[in-house]
Amino acid sequence: MNLRARVVGCLCVVGLLVLALLSACIGRFPLQPGQVLHALLTVGHVPAQGDMVHTVLFGARLPRIGGAMCVGAALSVAGGAYQAVFRNPLVSPGLLGVLAGAGMGAALGIVWGMGHAGVAALSFLGGLAAVAFGVGVAQMFDATSMLMLIFGGLISSALFTALLSLLKYVADPQNQLPDIVFWLLGSLTQVTPQALVVLVGPVAMGIVLLSACGRMLDGLAMGDEEARTLGIPVMALRYGVIGGATVLAAMTVAVAGMIGWVGLVVPHVARLLVGPCNMRVLPVSACVGAMFLLVCDDLARTLSAEEIPVGLIADLLGVVVFVAVLPLLRRGWRA
Repeated sequence: MNLRARVVGCLCVVGLLVLALLSACIGRFPLQPGQVLHALLTVGHVPAQGDMVHTVLFGARLPRIGGAMCVGAALSVAGGAYQAVFRNPLVSPGLLGVLAGAGMGAALGIVWGMGHAGVAALSFLGGLAAVAFGVGVAQMFDATSMLMLIFGGLISSALFTALLSLLKYVADPQNQLPDIVFWLLGSLTQVTPQALVVLVGPVAMGIVLLSACGRMLDGLAMGDEEARTLGIPVMALRYGVIGGATVLAAMTVAVAGMIGWVGLVVPHVARLLVGPCNMRVLPVSACVGAMFLLVCDDLARTLSAEEIPVGLIADLLGVVVFVAVLPLLRRGWRA
């Protein structure tokens, strides 16, 4: 890893920690940085009854901050991995239908009257099912064709989007339909400490494994035949990375609903910072994506008296960032 990448990586980690501290301070119950640091340093002590700082931090704010960091990092790494596999800078985690499938699964759970855990589980399984269906369609015609894989993803997205629309049509308009719409808009309000504990391990493992494939993904960028001459198992790598990225993306929808643009925009920013090497791009994407979604969540919590769904903020801010980096995209892919 060159000096520039080390410096950028250190700055990203420091920036993420500072931003997390600031995010813990802002909200309807503002806190001072000293209060937050004191609460973190005395986390093992039993708080006094009625300690509002401890209640706000550990009961609501820190799990939400952790959720934003995990979701942003997972979506960004999944997007960067998809872009590397498909050798296309306009690819996002939703290409093979994972977002449509996860949304359909969540809607099905809501229509069936399941609790939050059941809805999250069905959302995760729906995302995996959608990608499996898209890959299965591609396998029926030409397993080695990238174009058929993209066509399979388009068919899967269309199918599961239609199923989602059907569920919205049959849902109770008074109770179930608003819940489905709110889920699809994306929100971090329901991230609990228990959900965060379940999320952190798989997300961290997925980021590490995908980043470890960075050099092979660089070889894959030269084309399948050239990659095979370098000893890279092209098909195993392609479907393995797609599987890992799909699991990361499906977990984010299960926890926070539909949040777009993060997986498309953030990898481009990372490439502009550290160059096109995927071994550097993917870890930096994780840090930048975590910071990006933290900023979006801070804005969602503070811009108005009523909280704005974080998915809307991510869409709006993502468009602005994408337009800003659009003239530099060729530089990021060719540096």
